[in-house]
Amino acid sequence: MTKLALALTVNGRALRCMVRPSASLLEVLREQFGLTAAKPGCGQGACGACTVLLDGRRINACLALALSQTGRDITTLEGLADETLHPLQSAFIAHDALQCGYCTPGQIMSACGLLAEGASLERTAIAERMSGNLCRCGAYANIVAAIQQVRHNA
Repeated sequence: MTKLALALTVNGRALRCMVRPSASLLEVLREQFGLTAAKPGCGQGACGACTVLLDGRRINACLALALSQTGRDITTLEGLADETLHPLQSAFIAHDALQCGYCTPGQIMSACGLLAEGASLERTAIAERMSGNLCRCGAYANIVAAIQQVRHNA
């Protein structure tokens, strides 16, 4: 099987590996670089479990070809904070905005992108903008409250 060289900037670090031409960004992050916060879910971009930031904008990593990301800045949950939790991580804990936790990394990364977009504080606007991230446990109200808290404190 043919593999091609890939150089990515992930969480501020230059990383290199060899990948299949069809490899998704999600596959490379998890399998090549060991960054497992972004989760495989539906594989169709419908659940948001694989959400990462690409040049500060949220994307579904399962739909992005890894080879197309050269020169772009990728941020995963692992790169969101360093010594202390990111305000969204703290707010998710404070508002009990997670239950099983499977969707939580994607929810937090999507919320980061949403906040960078300057989204409204209104509950309905946040819920609509987060609609691409599914939570099977039903923690939606708490997720919205966590986002509102961080947006209000910004």
